[in-house]
Amino acid sequence: MPDRPEIVCICGSTRFVDEMRAANRDLTFAGVIVVAPGEADELITNEQQAALHALHLRKIDLADRVLVVNPGGYIGESTSREIAYAHATGKPISFTDPV
Repeated sequence: MPDRPEIVCICGSTRFVDEMRAANRDLTFAGVIVVAPGEADELITNEQQAALHALHLRKIDLADRVLVVNPGGYIGESTSREIAYAHATGKPISFTDPV
């Protein structure tokens, strides 16, 4: 049993930013440490996007488990890669909606 709260990494499409924020809030109030995708209010370059994707994989490394926010069962290309990475590294994965 760890001496710290559980760490959960949220994954999901940026189209679900509001749902990811709600999941972050709910988990935080439940005593969970949350790591979530970075957000940008403006368009970002391809290099910045690649850096954010790489950083998110490191966030998955830090987490005890992954929560995929997927309203309606939607999972995009980037999220699919993150799920595959989490699976390959042995992280438990759960989903907000059935897939």
